[in-house]
Amino acid sequence: MMHRRLVIIAALSTVAASARAAASAVEKARIERLIQFIESRHELKFVRNGRDYSCADAAQFLRKKMDSMGEHVSTAHDFIDQIASKSSTSGQLYLIRFPDGRTEPSAKFLREELRRMDARK
Repeated sequence: MMHRRLVIIAALSTVAASARAAASAVEKARIERLIQFIESRHELKFVRNGRDYSCADAAQFLRKKMDSMGEHVSTAHDFIDQIASKSSTSGQLYLIRFPDGRTEPSAKFLREELRRMDARK
């Protein structure tokens, strides 16, 4: 009887944890808006592991990374922190390269856009 209760408690805990981790429809839309923002910035380069990529390629990459590694992402802030800020293999920060050559961390770039999005509400 005790073993059965432990199994039930473990199963319920797992269900509750996955329910918490899933992003709501509103947060999924916010995440997609951030990705679309990157995708629309044709004048910029997305720097990943020392290589420049078009922002269209970056958007495609971020969508795939979100699909494969986003199980713990429940907010747009989580997306920035866990998916869009650094390489999960090398640990290197992702950067945004501007036309004038300067760079800034993608996390800073995306947080600023998220603030603008939220201010427009």
